[in-house]
Amino acid sequence: MQNSGKILIIVENLPVPFDTRVWQEATTLAANGYIVSVISPKGKSYTKDREVLQGVNIFRHDAPPEGNNAIGYFREYSWTLKEELRLAKLIYKEIGFDVIQGCNPPDDIYMVAKHFKKYGVKYVFDHHDICPELYEAKFGKTGGIFYKGLCYLERKTYKNCTFAFVTNESYKKIAIERGHMDPNKVIILRSGPRLERMKIQPACEEIKRGFKYMVGYVGVIGQQEGIEYMLEAAKYIKERDNNVFWGIVGGGPHLDALKQKAHDMELDDCVEFTGRVSDEDMLKYLNTADVCVNSDEYNSMNDKSTMNKIMEYMSLAKPIVQFDLTEGRFSAQEASVYAKPNDAEDMALKIIELLGDPEKRKKMGEFGHNRVVNELAWNHTSKALLDGYKRFFDGEFDR
Repeated sequence: MQNSGKILIIVENLPVPFDTRVWQEATTLAANGYIVSVISPKGKSYTKDREVLQGVNIFRHDAPPEGNNAIGYFREYSWTLKEELRLAKLIYKEIGFDVIQGCNPPDDIYMVAKHFKKYGVKYVFDHHDICPELYEAKFGKTGGIFYKGLCYLERKTYKNCTFAFVTNESYKKIAIERGHMDPNKVIILRSGPRLERMKIQPACEEIKRGFKYMVGYVGVIGQQEGIEYMLEAAKYIKERDNNVFWGIVGGGPHLDALKQKAHDMELDDCVEFTGRVSDEDMLKYLNTADVCVNSDEYNSMNDKSTMNKIMEYMSLAKPIVQFDLTEGRFSAQEASVYAKPNDAEDMALKIIELLGDPEKRKKMGEFGHNRVVNELAWNHTSKALLDGYKRFFDGEFDR
């Protein structure tokens, strides 16, 4: 398939190709004939100013220090916007683009796109996170100037976009009700895993440190991920039958604090925080796990958000324990058991129950794997991406 459209994707909070959703979008578009450029921060092992990978032109800027208060966030976002605009001007001159796709958070990338509106460039919003709810989850606050400011930026983003990709039905409802979007211009694009990346492999028993069972986790180690509940569940199980090892894979701003918390809870022998690791090591840990956990607490953000880790667990045929959240239940269905929201003891009891029932674990894993293979894998969900851009370049959204 040959397309002549040129697309610039801007992502602000993670480097590419480390950002899985953005990288899958970019490579899929490039493979289908679009000329794709990406702007992202540097980070992890991705430190080159520019390179071409799998047909995608990648431009990176230095990442500013991460903000942790109002002044810090203002400096971080202002500096990043300046760098994004600088690189966008460079790309427009060297390669060109017809549309800018902004991937939040934060909801400020439309400001870069406005500079190119006079050239006929349109803006597409790829809604990854609901920022007002994210603020509420991180800081426990609603209302006030910062919360209202985030709601304002969300409204402005939707006002300035030609159409939008959203991750699920909950986000589509927000786009329509809060963003006042035409429902026909809101496309659900789920972040399904690529099965060639999430490969089922034999377990590495040495990872368990001699424990009988292993509980696995993968994800960002942040304040809103609820990993404290997982540690409390680990403590509950250890005090009753110390036969479970916990492998927690991922990095993030809350990692050191959680390591200290685990140490204070005397869990060093049975809980390991790996930090960020390669896909190879991540797969070793998850394939070794008997049960995988999504510890995201019940709040207004997590209840409405689709967590990639759930579908990654399912792609590896792992039974899941999680709190009962709307989108989490939609994704996993019978591949998961659901603990009472924010109840670490009930989570522990659900884990104990599953570990003691290998047949149930097997059936749940098979259900989840089949659901991903037949419905949720990227080869299925990416059709919405290609359909959206075909409609865009056919001029359907301008009618």
